[in-house]
This record gives sequence, C-alpha cells and structure tokens, in this order.
Amino acid sequence: MAKQRRTLDERIQSCTTKEEEMLEKLKQYQAQRKKLEKQKKAEERKIRTHRLIQIGGAVESVLGRPVTEEDVPKLIAFLKKQESNGKYFSRAMQTERIPDTAKDTDGGDDTLSLPS
Repeated sequence: MAKQRRTLDERIQSCTTKEEEMLEKLKQYQAQRKKLEKQKKAEERKIRTHRLIQIGGAVESVLGRPVTEEDVPKLIAFLKKQESNGKYFSRAMQTERIPDTAKDTDGGDDTLSLPS
C-alpha cells in the first residue's frame, strides 16, 4: 500500500492551525510576563515604602518630635550643605572609610556631628 501524501491545501491549513496555536501561546506568555512584572513592581514598592518609613522614623527619633512638611525642605538643605562642605553625609553613610582628598587638618575623626 502506497503512502498517501497530503495536498498542498492540507499542508497550508496545518501550518495555519499551528500558527494560530503558537499565537495563542504567545498571548498566554505575554500575559504571564505582565503579571510577573506587576508583582515585581508591587514588591519593589513595598520594599521602598518600608525603607522610607524607617528613614522617617530615624529622623524623628533624632529630632525627638514628628517631622512636619516644613521640616522637609530644611532637612534637604541641611544634607545638601553637608555634601557641598565636604561630602560629610556621604562619608557617614559609607561602610568603609573614604580617604579624604584634602589633608585632615582638624585631627579629629570623620564622623558626622549634628548640631543639638
């Protein structure tokens, strides 16, 4: 018995069917990827929010009172001034000591001292 060959129309229809199945799979993978990206963003947002709350709590504990909206520009200006004066804030936040480019003339340590 001879092997029956499919016609060109049957082969074209087979390819079309496979193509449609692949497109459906592609849509499923795209939807899954979007869902995962959304979950990742939500997780990153939670981590950032937690970090910001911790920072705010630390600032309030140093101030000894709640931070008000009027305090925020003052805090930003203070930190920028510390940076422009010698990167004091950056140095205080480092885990390793950053060598100072200028010669240390005060003879003290390089810790950050906040005014009382």
